[in-house]
Amino acid sequence: MFDSLRTKYYVRFSQDGHYYKMVDELFGFCPNNIELYKLALVHRSASVILPNGQHLNNERLEYLGDAIIESIVSDYIFVEFPEYSEGEMTKFRTRIVSRVALNRLAEQIGLDKWVICRDADEHRKNIAGDALEAMMGAIYLDQGYEFANRLFINNLIANHVNIDEISIEERDFKSRLLEWCQKSHRTLRFATSPNRSNSELPRFHSVVYINGEQMGEGDGATKKEAEQNAAGVVLPLVLSDEIGDYILDSIDSFSETHDTPDVDGEPTQNS
Repeated sequence: MFDSLRTKYYVRFSQDGHYYKMVDELFGFCPNNIELYKLALVHRSASVILPNGQHLNNERLEYLGDAIIESIVSDYIFVEFPEYSEGEMTKFRTRIVSRVALNRLAEQIGLDKWVICRDADEHRKNIAGDALEAMMGAIYLDQGYEFANRLFINNLIANHVNIDEISIEERDFKSRLLEWCQKSHRTLRFATSPNRSNSELPRFHSVVYINGEQMGEGDGATKKEAEQNAAGVVLPLVLSDEIGDYILDSIDSFSETHDTPDVDGEPTQNS
């Protein structure tokens, strides 16, 4: 109640009233230090240059907010998904805090419309996500970590991110790898066999081949688990822009100079 009255007062009487209104509409609270939020919206291309030559923009807040968001999401995944391994938690977090995801989230709440930026076309790609990180840095400094944590989870993620969908997609590595291969017109096969070399090892071992070239391998208690784990090793590589381009060139080069090996197991497309 008091916070609402403060917001109405500042919106009406403060020269920064439109900034108070923005924070209230986008994040649902009244800030203490409005200057932090104003700075969080200043892209480096629109930096304010002080007499001593210092450039004022949102880059330092962006740096801080990036760490805050990663910490919040890490804690959230650790608590909410106790069955996830360390590797699965890392991949899941990456999906939530990726540049693409943060850009989309910032645009969904309308933050991109408030960013002060010159040469907008040049910087449009990541401007919204950068501003969201800077805004979270401002919220942390102004309201504290616990407040920032609750706001990001309960307001932003709960209302704008489909965690269940991401969780299902993230764990189905095999289907996502197949989708990538289909889009890039490559063949995908898994060579999966019982692991008889050591009784202490998982029961099955699987090797991933793309266009006949071995790309990664994994083990599991079942054939399905082994193939998922093997796909989980390869998927982050092919989805990385730089590494993915290198892998595509490597696969194409391999395919031109080698015949596709006779691999045990059915092609993934038919499994």
